[in-house]
Amino acid sequence: MVLGAFLVGCSAGTSQGPGGDVPYVAPSVNAAAASKAADEAAAAQSAEDEASAEAEARNRPEAVRDAFAGLQATLNDNCTPGSSNCAYFLGRVHDELARLDKAMKADAQGPGHFKEPIAWIATLRGTLNGDTSTDNLEKHRSELIGTRDRINTWMQGHPEDYR
Repeated sequence: MVLGAFLVGCSAGTSQGPGGDVPYVAPSVNAAAASKAADEAAAAQSAEDEASAEAEARNRPEAVRDAFAGLQATLNDNCTPGSSNCAYFLGRVHDELARLDKAMKADAQGPGHFKEPIAWIATLRGTLNGDTSTDNLEKHRSELIGTRDRINTWMQGHPEDYR
């Protein structure tokens, strides 16, 4: 009997919804808002994932084969110091050597496999002493071109590294 009175007392005092001060929101509106929020969260995650993948691709070292192809593209080029083409050409040779150095150091075979080319590039880097101005590159033109040619000869003896 006490239990029955208790149940009657609870049901009598309980309302069938929120109080009058809380507006009614249809369940379909709640579902639409939840769906929109989920779509926006998925789009944001997708954009974040895409940006992360692009950043990873930019930071991934390129293959030795690809970097060497860039250096080989300079083989038939040369310049006369002071000419307008010389600044571009020597800058490009320098950049291609730097790309190849980075690729060789990151290669799965390890930098020990590319010991000589890496050492030649390091010697050139020391000679340039961080100065990649046109005047300094022209001053060390023979070292730049010589390093390029030595590495080309070395790589020709190691075709498994670029084919």
